[in-house]
Amino acid sequence: MDTIILADWLSARIDRSAAEPMYRQVLEGMQQAILTGQLAPGTKLPSSRTLSIDLGIARNTVLHVYEQLTAEGYVTSATGSGTYVADTAPSEGAVTKAQAEEAKKPCTISRRGERLIAQAGVSPKQWGAFMPGVPDVAEFPARTWSRLQARLWKRASPELLTYAPGGGYRPLRRALSDYLRVARSVKCQPDQIIITTGIHQSIDLAVRLLTDFGDRAWVEEPCYWGVRSVLQSSGLTLVPIPVDEEGLNPTERDMATPPRLALVTPSHQYPLGMVMTLARRRALLEFARQHKVWIIEDDYDSEFRYGSRPLSSLQGLDDAGQVIYVGSLGKMLYPGLRMGYMVVPDNLVDSFRTGVAELYREGQLMQQAVLTEFILDGHLTSHVRRMRGLYGERRELLIDAIGARFGDSLAVRGDEAGLHFVLELPQSADDRAIAAAAMAAGVVTRPLVNYYMNQNEAVRGLMLGYACVPNEQIAPNFARLADVIEHASAPLTVA
Repeated sequence: MDTIILADWLSARIDRSAAEPMYRQVLEGMQQAILTGQLAPGTKLPSSRTLSIDLGIARNTVLHVYEQLTAEGYVTSATGSGTYVADTAPSEGAVTKAQAEEAKKPCTISRRGERLIAQAGVSPKQWGAFMPGVPDVAEFPARTWSRLQARLWKRASPELLTYAPGGGYRPLRRALSDYLRVARSVKCQPDQIIITTGIHQSIDLAVRLLTDFGDRAWVEEPCYWGVRSVLQSSGLTLVPIPVDEEGLNPTERDMATPPRLALVTPSHQYPLGMVMTLARRRALLEFARQHKVWIIEDDYDSEFRYGSRPLSSLQGLDDAGQVIYVGSLGKMLYPGLRMGYMVVPDNLVDSFRTGVAELYREGQLMQQAVLTEFILDGHLTSHVRRMRGLYGERRELLIDAIGARFGDSLAVRGDEAGLHFVLELPQSADDRAIAAAAMAAGVVTRPLVNYYMNQNEAVRGLMLGYACVPNEQIAPNFARLADVIEHASAPLTVA
């Protein structure tokens, strides 16, 4: 491009009525001309006075543009000799034909990334009937939280506005240790608690600090797909261990090759809902003690148990220091809070404190301080108690709707606790196709087959979350889902 017509070229691209400043428009236009080669390397640019006159803009605007172009390396200038377009093209060197062809191909994600994306279970919709694992955030006591937050912000100290110390806000760790000892029979002191952003991060940290690439890890079959993704992405070799009505049930062959780590949900197996018996718990703990196996106990929603008190934790039975207990406050309060915790054995405390600070540079101290006040003032306990009653009502309404439509032909499984249960389908049913059709009809559910590593042996069913569905919406939403099930699985009709 001849610099004589540079002004004409720029004028055609400038919108004098636009909100974008003239400086920005001229700068981006000249950058584009240089990068595309329309202003070739070595080309002398017109003086700032000349270009400002030709464009009809202030000379200071052009001077600022030239200064920015010089600072970013687009042009070079020397007093008395003018401003010239710099040679910004990369040096190619000797490139073979094969290398040139390879360079034309677009960059793609890694094989590990491809596996993660291909197996992802995340839903595009995170709210509504019948999304599993989501509490009713509309019932969260927002006014109380807002009042506590305003009080803390009013006298915000610098310590609450910086990075979190390793392990998190100490008053919160103290409050959580008191809560967990009473509510979950967890044996812990405040120093053993590490605050995280949730169960995913807790497990990720434990895996990074306790395992090496290629180590074996036991996972329940079926298990939560999100945890499975965390473990696989860390390079662990996953060994699916089937569960029965008593919980994790490893065979002699499984036990002949002890894993480095075992991840379990003993108080409410996810997704099937059974409770690991005391005999199985003691056997697992003894196996872990003998073979130096780390156990991660995922206690994701045990506060919500219907008809009986919440069960004691596996960690409370551990005398060998082999259990890392992880939990989340998202299901008790609201998922967007993104706050969880882990309880680690005494000998791991220093390593985990350093690890969480080194890897994640934790913050959110103000939110942790608000949560501390929320717990100490008794709001957490009262909120959980109230929501347990409400979720129990919704559970009954959904079970009644299932019975009214299908009688005894479809069984409900794992409904004693939590925020969801499983609606079993005939083994001939395609639960993945049914879930997709339900989504198209405006109802969210998850196919049980997605939670199995060995899908050929998967039980067919649908995960139904009832916690976030208002009472009056349960029956009509299940009616829509039932229509989809009947259409796909005839002759599933009323008994």
